[in-house]
Amino acid sequence: MKWVMGFLAGLVICASAIAEDSAPDVMVKNVTNEVLEIVKKDKDIQSGNTRKAIGLVEAKVIPHFNFQRMTAQAVGKSWRLATAAQQKALAEEFRTLLVRTYANALTAYKNQTVDFKPLKMAPTDTDVTIHSSIRQPGAKSIDIDYALEKDGPDWKVYDFTIGGISMVTSYRDQFSQQIAADGVDGLIKSLQAKNASLDASAAKK
Repeated sequence: MKWVMGFLAGLVICASAIAEDSAPDVMVKNVTNEVLEIVKKDKDIQSGNTRKAIGLVEAKVIPHFNFQRMTAQAVGKSWRLATAAQQKALAEEFRTLLVRTYANALTAYKNQTVDFKPLKMAPTDTDVTIHSSIRQPGAKSIDIDYALEKDGPDWKVYDFTIGGISMVTSYRDQFSQQIAADGVDGLIKSLQAKNASLDASAAKK
């Protein structure tokens, strides 16, 4: 399922081509289709060039995800007890981890397709969930739900669920165990080590 994360990155890559006031489902559909076309045509990414994929994600993903909210939710109650410096470090390292994960997944794309379910929302809604399904040749489809919030004229992703498992909840379980054992600083060091390992692996490709 490593490739699945690539579709999450696909939500926001090349979003500059989409009108800022687009409905969230229209934005998601258009950008997803566009990113898949980009990856299909990029032989470097297809051959495993993680560095190139990281550059693509760094340039296009970060402005369209609410990493502060995602990090706060993933860290849980310990977020409120952390210092401002610790919160900043946690958000930066968590963002880096997700970007590296997305980049690795982009290199694993193998012609999957995405179906979206109709979105029902009121004009005043500022928080929506978009339901989609990843179709894979010869394998069972995978359901992915995206949680987005309105932030000014933009819609930003703050969580996603794969096969019924929330990304934020999944990380919260891991982070709570780390914090219980080593404190907030221990979690920061653990994330730094993980990101360093991912960078080292990317450098070899």
